[in-house]
Amino acid sequence: MAEEFGPGRAETLSRDYVMSGLGGRTVEQALTAGLPAKEIWREVCTTFDVPPERR
Repeated sequence: MAEEFGPGRAETLSRDYVMSGLGGRTVEQALTAGLPAKEIWREVCTTFDVPPERR
C-alpha cells in the first residue's frame, strides 16, 4: 500500500478506511481477523481503482 499510496496515506487508509468488501472492516482489522493479505489487497485495488498493471 505504501508503494501505491505513499507511506502516510497508506497508514491512514489501512487504519481508518472501512471497506464493505472486507466485511465492514479496515485493512488493519481485516489482517487481525486473519483475512489473507492478497484478498485484502484485491479489495483495496477495487475500492480505489488501482490500475491492473499495478495490482
